[in-house]
Amino acid sequence: MIDLKQRVAFLDRIHLFSGLKEIELAGIAVKLEERALPAESVVFERGAKPDGFYLIYKGKIKVTRPSEDREDFLAWLAAGDYFGEEALFEKRNRSATIRTVEDSVMLFLSREGFDNLLQQYEKLRPNFLVAIDSRKLARATRFKWLGPKESIYFLARRHKIRLYQALLGPAFATLLPIFLFGWAFISSAMTPVAIGGALLVLIILWGIWQAVDWSNDYYIVTNQRVVWVERVVGIYDSRQEVPLATILSVNVETDVIGRALNYGNVTVRTFVGKIQFDYVDHPEQAADMIREYWERTKASGSQAQKDAMKNAIRSKLGLAVQAKAQDDLPPIVIEDKDIQKKSLIWIVLANLFKLRVEDGGTVIYHKHWFVLLQQAGKPLLFFAGVVTLIFIRIWSLAQSPDQSFLEPNAAGSLRPDTVIVLLLFLMLPIIGWMVWEYIDWKNDIFMVTPDEIVDLDKKPLGTEERRSAQIESILSTEYKRVGLTGYLLNYGTVFIVVGGTKLEFQDVLDPAGVQADINRRRMTRIAKKNEDTANVERERMAVWLAAYHQNLNEFEGPMSAMQAQQDSDQNNLTQDGGQLGGEEQGEG
Repeated sequence: MIDLKQRVAFLDRIHLFSGLKEIELAGIAVKLEERALPAESVVFERGAKPDGFYLIYKGKIKVTRPSEDREDFLAWLAAGDYFGEEALFEKRNRSATIRTVEDSVMLFLSREGFDNLLQQYEKLRPNFLVAIDSRKLARATRFKWLGPKESIYFLARRHKIRLYQALLGPAFATLLPIFLFGWAFISSAMTPVAIGGALLVLIILWGIWQAVDWSNDYYIVTNQRVVWVERVVGIYDSRQEVPLATILSVNVETDVIGRALNYGNVTVRTFVGKIQFDYVDHPEQAADMIREYWERTKASGSQAQKDAMKNAIRSKLGLAVQAKAQDDLPPIVIEDKDIQKKSLIWIVLANLFKLRVEDGGTVIYHKHWFVLLQQAGKPLLFFAGVVTLIFIRIWSLAQSPDQSFLEPNAAGSLRPDTVIVLLLFLMLPIIGWMVWEYIDWKNDIFMVTPDEIVDLDKKPLGTEERRSAQIESILSTEYKRVGLTGYLLNYGTVFIVVGGTKLEFQDVLDPAGVQADINRRRMTRIAKKNEDTANVERERMAVWLAAYHQNLNEFEGPMSAMQAQQDSDQNNLTQDGGQLGGEEQGEG
């Protein structure tokens, strides 16, 4: 059974109950019904009538949406999470199926109790609404870069006031076609109608573009990281993220208008800077959610260390060790494994212009082929010009009855046309120039190994510049796609902050995938390094504790004798003190 004190502490950690005092949390805690369910138990199914609200005290939950031909996975839920509130708020049937993955303990609040809770504490309603809006938006949006066991806890766009501000320009611009239509009505002319119609179409497209641009920006908090996704259609694409464990503080900034309309800025500060959620709806609730999952991450790390220490001691004592499965890290970009099935020409071209090569644990990136085209633009232009001149010369020779490609010389042997030969010789330095540009492009390497990241720039027959950093020293990563070509061809720059410097993987294909590669290896490396350090310390402490446990009888004898001697000395001192006091009284 979970006692009242534990329940209150549990509720106090959940952002839904932020702002309540301990006595108020205690009043809620006594109304919660404890329910224990074994693994693979169905809590409720999609389409069921909502019976109440659930808080997960212990265990793990899988959320799915079954249909006629398949079952769509929605999210993983763990201790501290909750579910069931959405159907209660909207007074409808359940929209998903909830199933336990392992033995779980839940705290249940009936439908009537939930309604009474919101009536009694109206200030909790925004907390629930933010969570519901996040889950709805998460179900409607898919992010390919999420890990297989990574769940979105908070997802929001900028406040709608930013959309209204962006639409002010198109709204005022409609005055011009309205004026033209009025002019056409008065003068009975068709030209203003045509011009006004064209302008109106452009203004409508402008408004649609502004709306889509507003909808493409997201603020995201998962069980592993804080992410800011920013896109400007056809121009700009960026994703900035930091692991939850690197957060230093979470602050909220609002102004008078923001407090009136309930929006503000949430600033997440890290070791090297900040991620700012601008104009986010319900900023206080959003900040509480980030703080909760940040604290949960720290508590999880601390608990993992305790479990590892316990297992180390059990191992030294010859007892069974219970290993706990770890959640998967965000996925890396998968290499094309079907290359063997493709044609020989494709394989040759893929090797010549391959932009990502994975060899064991090392991944090598090259700049996008569009950059190669830019670098080799001039030699390609000259090459195309010389080839054009050769074809023109051949065509001219073919059309002239007095000339031919091969003509006899004074000795009677055939010789090729002098102009064509000169043009062919002229192509040799141009081809060399093209090869030099290709090698220069190929030698510009960005590399991620299990231990470090490397930016290697080597000029053909020239200097070599190498910049590297230990992968565990990375503090944050960010990628940007700039310009129409960057957006359409999906290439950009990944910025990696290491200490006081910044490394740049410039013009790489799929910068979001490169960022995921780096973050995956960084998290793996840090986890491995921390585990190695902790293992050494745990091994040392486990040996001491195991030795003490195995020789406990030897330690108890001397310790008992020492305690007995101390007790005897204390008694003697007490008796001496009593005698001395008696003598003093007698003298008095």
